[in-house]
Amino acid sequence: MNIREALLEEHSKKNSLRIARYIGDDKERFKELMKLFLADEPIVTQRSGMVLSECADNYPHLLKPYITKLTDNLYKENLHDAVKRNTLRILQLTEIPEKSQGKLFDICMKFVLSMNEAIAIKAFAIFVLYKISLVHPDLQSELKLVLSDLAKHATDPALVNRYKRVLKDLNKQKN
Repeated sequence: MNIREALLEEHSKKNSLRIARYIGDDKERFKELMKLFLADEPIVTQRSGMVLSECADNYPHLLKPYITKLTDNLYKENLHDAVKRNTLRILQLTEIPEKSQGKLFDICMKFVLSMNEAIAIKAFAIFVLYKISLVHPDLQSELKLVLSDLAKHATDPALVNRYKRVLKDLNKQKN
């Protein structure tokens, strides 16, 4: 199967699952998917996100060599929401290497504080921030302050819920 061509055939969950099954636990096929996801071809990049999420759910070990690249990719200008959303969804469930934590914390904080980011991006970014703060407890007070302030002014119920849940979990931590 040519993964790029398969992605362009149709944008559907059924097609994404078919491609993910083809990739399976194969490192070379996954490498090809990552190339497509990180490329500058908007339609292919967007469509590969759903496949990447499925592969990451089933074979999380395949992601390990790409965490830095995924983090760096979040800094691209005009990155499509689907790419941000799928990347953060994956990263919230993945072990993040020490070398990527600082950059990832910074970009996630930027997403959370932005008035222009989609709710799902913010929600996933909040959990990535929380996850990093568990490794670096000195970041927890900053995160608590930001989330407390955002919770006071948020209007979206899903975000309010995420803010409160993470704040509750942060308050259980021993700093």
